Order: sequence, then C-alpha cells, then structure tokens
Amino acid sequence: MLRAFKGTFKKKNGDSRDMNFVKLQDLPEAFLNSKVKDGTKKRELTNGMELVWDLDQESFRIFNHNTVVGSMTEYSYKGLLDSSKPLKNETEN
Repeated sequence: MLRAFKGTFKKKNGDSRDMNFVKLQDLPEAFLNSKVKDGTKKRELTNGMELVWDLDQESFRIFNHNTVVGSMTEYSYKGLLDSSKPLKNETEN
C-alpha cells in the first residue's frame, strides 16, 4: 500500500486539474529507479511546485500547491505500479 493524495489545482491557463498522485519520497525505490533515466539532470522547481507520480496518467507530473482548490485528501493506494511499463511519452511519436 502506498500513501497517495487527491487534489485539484488551477493550471496556468486557468483550467482545473484533478490529480491522484504519489509523492516521490513515497514511491518504491525500484519503481522510481526504473522510471528515471539518470540522476544527473535535476530540474529546479519554483516554490510550491512538486514533481509527483500521477496515478491516472501513469507519468511524472507537476502538482501546483500554490493554486490548490479546496483541500487535498490523503488515502492508501492499493493498486500496483508497473515498473516494466514505459512512460507514456516514451511510446508516443
């Protein structure tokens, strides 16, 4: 079981985005290592932005804590994470 969150935030274009996600520190190490190509490239995020694993999109996404709508909910995710599955953008042309 993983600690997961559900939250809604406003995107830059004003649209709302609902997201079910797991924080990187809560992901199993083997899963995280299978999705990260190398640890040398580190992206600096502005304050309030967090890189997370989106459970619905099965990909890394940025969650904007600065524009949260309502409150976030924490829950136990009982699903499986597939480390053998390529990231969605790796399979798209």
